[in-house]
Amino acid sequence: MIRERFNLLGRTALVTGSTRGIGKAIGDAFEEFGATVIRHNSKVCDLADPAAVEAWLKSLPPLDIVVCNASIQERMKWWEFAMDEARKEAQVNYITTLRIFQSAYPHMKARKWGRLIVVGSVQERRPHPDMIGYAATKGAQENLVRNIARQVAAEGITVNNLCPGVFYTDRNKDVLADPVYGKRVTDAIPVHDYALPEDAAGTALLLASDAGRYITGTTVLVDGGLSLPG
Repeated sequence: MIRERFNLLGRTALVTGSTRGIGKAIGDAFEEFGATVIRHNSKVCDLADPAAVEAWLKSLPPLDIVVCNASIQERMKWWEFAMDEARKEAQVNYITTLRIFQSAYPHMKARKWGRLIVVGSVQERRPHPDMIGYAATKGAQENLVRNIARQVAAEGITVNNLCPGVFYTDRNKDVLADPVYGKRVTDAIPVHDYALPEDAAGTALLLASDAGRYITGTTVLVDGGLSLPG
């Protein structure tokens, strides 16, 4: 009975940034539980290009589940952060998330069932000093989730924020390979280990399925205790 509530058979899911890392693991889990998964990467659509996003959205079938996982980040000191980069990160990480949600909403509303999920970041609570744009846009995503969730809850649509901590992915592996920096990072994590992409997949499956129907407007931390006080 419990397993059946995780069944995604007959559901169509879009997962952005889903050909590697966390997005791929989430897409694989959805497929394992029966969903038809639409995979996305920058070659399919450049999320920094509003016109390309609009054309791409028109080509998609009706969506039951959306996971906005794709994001970009640039490391630099806040006083050196270029405005072009700030606008690009805002476009990809926040504005395009809102636009994808808007596009998927009418079908979900008509079916009285839908799942809108963002993949956020522990930087919503512990912003990295060299990633001011990324941290700010992830905070905006978290606010977006809380705002929309209350408005659509009665329509059978849940909206949630899956919030990863330090994951060993292509994006992070080079900096984490430095033994000094890597040790400093793991020492700060209560479980003293990185996460793997698969560690996010179970949480995403819960939020995307009937098993998570009573979870909305919340941030689910998958961070090994990194955001705990102390």
